[in-house]
Amino acid sequence: MTDFLTANLASSSLSLLSVIYSAALAFILSVSIGLTYVKTFRGLSYSRNFVQAIMLSSIVTATVIHAIGDSVATGIGTLGALSIIRFRTNLKDPRDIIFMFAALASGIACGIGAYFMAFVGILLFDIAAFVLYLSQISKVSYFDGILRFNINPEELDIQKMTGIFKKHCKVFALITLKEIAVGERLEYAYHIKMKPKSTSEELVNDLKKEIPAINNVSLLLQETTVEL
Repeated sequence: MTDFLTANLASSSLSLLSVIYSAALAFILSVSIGLTYVKTFRGLSYSRNFVQAIMLSSIVTATVIHAIGDSVATGIGTLGALSIIRFRTNLKDPRDIIFMFAALASGIACGIGAYFMAFVGILLFDIAAFVLYLSQISKVSYFDGILRFNINPEELDIQKMTGIFKKHCKVFALITLKEIAVGERLEYAYHIKMKPKSTSEELVNDLKKEIPAINNVSLLLQETTVEL
């Protein structure tokens, strides 16, 4: 009886240390994922709670994997229990989903004891995220935007306006045209993509300088858009 209790306590102690080690390593890896997300984030719709969720999710995942162990029955039961939970948070950005999945993957790898795989995999993930952030690949559509203005139709010089667009924009297309001020003025809305060497200030200034009749010029670029 004494030998059985001693063996049981030793086994429990070893299991406890394994759980603590797995959870700690999973948390460290998920913190690196969260910091990478913060450093490579673009936009203004930053969510502190989402970053904390990334850092905490790996601990939960590692704990669940430890609880399941090698038991198929436990795994099926856990899957059934988790299927009852309904998560109401919608992730609109596919990039956010990838970062959350990376945190879950680190927790799974630590939970099954694949510590080296977890460390190397998350390290490569963080490096790849920074490479894409600094490279031109992720900046192809960075300057997409909407240009709006209104003008008296009798004072509009189409050829001059087209020349200004060709000077500063790689692509431009008219998306809306409507009458305002009881038909006395026309409001234009263009979808544009800026050239790398041109700036939005230069485009707006040239429009106002070359076509003085233009009023209420507004340029909304993707880089300043807030996603609500």
